[in-house]
Formats: sequence, C-alpha cells, structure tokens
Amino acid sequence: MSGHVLFWLLGLLGGVFLLALAYWQLIIAEGAYLGQRVVTWLYDLTAPRYDAIKQFNPEMEAAFLGRPLAQALEQVADPLVLDIATGTARLPIALLEQPLFRGRIVGVDHSRRMLRIAARKTAEYRDRLTLIWQDAAHLPFPDRTFDMVTCLEMLEFTPSPERQLAEAIRVLRPGGVLVTTRRRGFDARLMPGKTYSPEAFAALLERLGLKGVQLLPWQVDYDLALGARAGYVSGAGHALLEILCCPRCKTIGWVERSHSLVCTHCRAVYPIREGVLELERPLRRPSADHFPDVDKSPKPA
Repeated sequence: MSGHVLFWLLGLLGGVFLLALAYWQLIIAEGAYLGQRVVTWLYDLTAPRYDAIKQFNPEMEAAFLGRPLAQALEQVADPLVLDIATGTARLPIALLEQPLFRGRIVGVDHSRRMLRIAARKTAEYRDRLTLIWQDAAHLPFPDRTFDMVTCLEMLEFTPSPERQLAEAIRVLRPGGVLVTTRRRGFDARLMPGKTYSPEAFAALLERLGLKGVQLLPWQVDYDLALGARAGYVSGAGHALLEILCCPRCKTIGWVERSHSLVCTHCRAVYPIREGVLELERPLRRPSADHFPDVDKSPKPA
C-alpha cells in the first residue's frame, strides 16, 4: 500500500472518529461532558423547534403527568411546586390544566430562549406561574420550601447529577415529593458517570433523604422516580417574594420597581422581561427609579 493511500485512509478514519465523537457529545450527551454553557447553548439553539421535536401529546401529558401530580397534591392546601429545567413549560401546563390543582408553580431554567417560549405559552397562567432564568445548580430558595419538586429529563445533562439531586431535595419540605427521571436504554450506557442502574439510583435517592422511593416505567428512554422527604410539614403556601433569595447576597427582602425586583439588602436589580424574572443577569446600571425608599433610619456615625 502506497504512502498516499495509507495517509488517505488514516485521514478518513480520523474524520469518521471525529464525526462519531461530535455526534456522541452534541446529540446523545447534549453537551453534558463539555460544561453547562454548552448544554445551555444547545438548548437555546433548539428552543424554536423543541416542541416540534418532542411532539408532546396533550392527552398523554394529562394522563401520565398532569393528573397523577395533581392527585398527589390534592390533600395539600395551596401547594407550591418547583419545576427545575422547566424548558417550554411542559410540566407547568400539564399541571395547571388540572382542575384538582389549585396551587402555584415556579419554573427555573438556564436557557433564556426556552423560557421565552414558555412565557408565551403560559400567559393565561401568569398569576399562578413564575418563570425564572437561573442556573438550577444553586437554587435561589431557602431550605424546605416546596411541597413538590420536579426535574424531568435533565439530571444527566448537569455537571453532577448527585449534587443537583441534593440541591433539589434541599428545597423540598419534609413530607414533600420529589419527581425526577432516570435515563435508561442504550443511550444511557453511552453516558458514564451521568446515569445510574435502577438499584443505584434508588439507593442514591434514599441516601439523600427520601423515603418510599419508586421507579416506574415512563417513557422509552426514561423511568419516573418518586420519593418523599422524611418528616411532615403542612403545605407551604408562601408568596414568591417571601421565599426568593437574592443570588448575590443570599437574603430575602424585595420591592418591585419598573418591571424589576430590587433586593432591599444589597440593592441588586433583577429585570422582568417578557414574563421572565432574570436572576441570572442583574442590571449593571440600574436607574435611580429602581432603588426603593427603604431603610431611611439614621446611620451610625
């Protein structure tokens, strides 16, 4: 075999390898091994086509998502739900359309473009749904806040699925329910360190503080996992401004100004644009109108 042919074959094999590597990293793993910024960029890129790609069926969503979750919360007065990686509002829509559900939902996502679409689709529920642009690795809420926390089809795309689960359980009140998913099937084997066997996943959830853990067949690529945090506390029922922590100073205290929320402690200003609270990017140069007339007591010399 001549040197030119060998060189051509090696180049071809190298090209095939690079294409296979790119397909694995960007399509199957959706950027999970390349960092959160790449994952977010990919979701921003596909946001306009996301619903068409997924082809969610409203009747199936109601039967296998909306009604079961509403029934799980039926005995909770004024339930408060957190949906992590809410995307284009798949879960909030399925739950808010259920007559049994009379609570409120907070949806958090790191993809701003996905949230823009979610806000358009849920305009009629704006008084019961708050959409927040924020990295879910550091949720802006106190411990033991929500009656239910959901995070569907997202754990394997986070920097650390275990840390993300621990953060989700941190904001779940005692007696509250976590609803999440476990990736399964052939593709799950191609994501080492991001996916778990059924036994390992159930053991992880129990170690993180859940009881009564169940793994149920749900979709082609996912099992549905449910568990309750040990203990019992009556329903949350708090207004958003009573549970929202400022990402900058980690305290609670807000006033509303000019389509924004202003922290009364550090005076960081977070805009509300197109129905989305942008905690991820506070205003750099807020106007004087943003600052609240608070704390006018004389300062010590």
